[in-house]
Parts: sequence; C-alpha cells; structure tokens
Amino acid sequence: MWDAPPAAAPAAAEFLPTLDMPEPADQNRLTVLLRLLMLIPQFIVVWVLSVVAFFVSVIGWFGALVLGRLPDFAATYLAGFVAYETRVNAYAMLTHDRYPPFAFQTPGYPVQVGLKPGELNRLAVFFRLILAIPAAIVQGLLLSGWWTVSFISWLVVLILGRMPRPLFEASAAIVRYRMRFQAYLLMLTAAYPKRLFGEDPATGAADAVPVASATRPLVLSGAGRGLLVVFILVGIASSVTSSLTGTFTSDDDNDDLSVHVTAPLDPGRVPAGR
Repeated sequence: MWDAPPAAAPAAAEFLPTLDMPEPADQNRLTVLLRLLMLIPQFIVVWVLSVVAFFVSVIGWFGALVLGRLPDFAATYLAGFVAYETRVNAYAMLTHDRYPPFAFQTPGYPVQVGLKPGELNRLAVFFRLILAIPAAIVQGLLLSGWWTVSFISWLVVLILGRMPRPLFEASAAIVRYRMRFQAYLLMLTAAYPKRLFGEDPATGAADAVPVASATRPLVLSGAGRGLLVVFILVGIASSVTSSLTGTFTSDDDNDDLSVHVTAPLDPGRVPAGR
C-alpha cells in the first residue's frame, strides 16, 4: 500500500499512484442486490476515518511546508485512508464482488493501491487546495454522473451476474482518478491526477509494462471511453439541474419569508395569493 521511497529519491521524480484491480468476473446476484445495505457499516467507518484524515492532513500540511514532505505518521495514516476509501468505492461501484475488510493493511485483497509518499514542492503544498480545484471538479462530475445512472448499472450487473467490460473500464477509471485526486490533495504524491482515459501500451507509458492487473495498465476500449464521456455529461447535467433547483427553492423560501415578515406590518392588507 505504501512503499517508502529511497532516501535520495529526487524531488522531480513524480510517482503516479497505481491501482490494481482484477478482471471483471461473475458476481453473486444476492450481494449485488443488497450492495448498498451491506456497505452501510463501511460508509460509517469511512466517514469517521475521513474526519481523522482532515485533522491529520492539516498537521501534515504544516509539516510538509517545513520538511518538504509529509511527516511519517501523517503519510502512514493518510495512505491507509486513501487505500481504504478506494476499496470501498470499488466495491460500491460494482467492479468486483469481494467485501472490503475493515483494515488498512490488506495484502490478500484483490484491490490494491500503490503509493510512494516522498519529496514535495513547498510552493505546490502551500497552494494545494487551489491547485486541486480543476481535478476536484472533474472527479466530482464523474462520480455525480456515475451515481446518477447507477440504477441502470446495478440492474445490468444484477441481470447478467457480472459487469460488462466497457462499464468495468469506465468505472475503474473513475475509481482510479478519485484515488489519484485524493492522493494529490492529501500530499501523498507530487503528481497531479492524470490519464483519466487510461493508457495505451504502445505509447510506452511508464506503468504499461509489465502487465500487473486489469487496471495496470488501464486500457480503455472505445465503448469504455464513450461511457466515461457519458458519465461526465450526465454529471454536468445533474450539477446544472441541482443548481437551478436550489436557486428556485431559495427564491421560493425568500418569498415566503418576505410574506410572513411584512404581512403583520400592514394588517389591513391581505398578501396576494392568500
């Protein structure tokens, strides 16, 4: 999960966090049917861990500004947290059928995250929240789009008993991008989240050789890339719809508040529509 970097590792050598996941396989339809109910304890644990991660990351931010890297205790906890959340996300998004364990160290689990916390640029650490905004928007749209149409994905996996390859590719790409975003935000890597649409082994990408799992390298088919685009577009539409709904709701609330406040001041008049 966390491989300590060599002491003399140069700051310029950015390690892009890796995600190993197994090929899509048959799943138990009962666990697919009850997936979200089964995950309630995990969601509670992730929430508690995220609260602790917030305070650890604040301390780690100050430490990184001084040391040029995360303090060891912060790197250990935050790396464990990112890996834990990634395993829960992968299971929740139906990419495989093995329940995530309640532990940071899971050497036998099929979903593995590779992190190498190391040297950081202090200026990039100082402006980390601002620098992370574009990636935060992208991963937010991806997750929003996936979950907006998640009922369709759930129904497909429930009927087929497995996740179709294009859907697996797109879902794995989202899980990996989310993991890389979290790792960057929490200063576990200096590498900005990238390669959302996967790698092409022919280009000689650094993590394309040797083949380690279904997601390393993550090679997306045309259908998989198309689904990613669809998730982004659905995420944009969902965000716009939510914003408009929130605006109209806010306006209605303000109108009601205005009526209730001003009406008693002029008891001889009845507000319109009353």
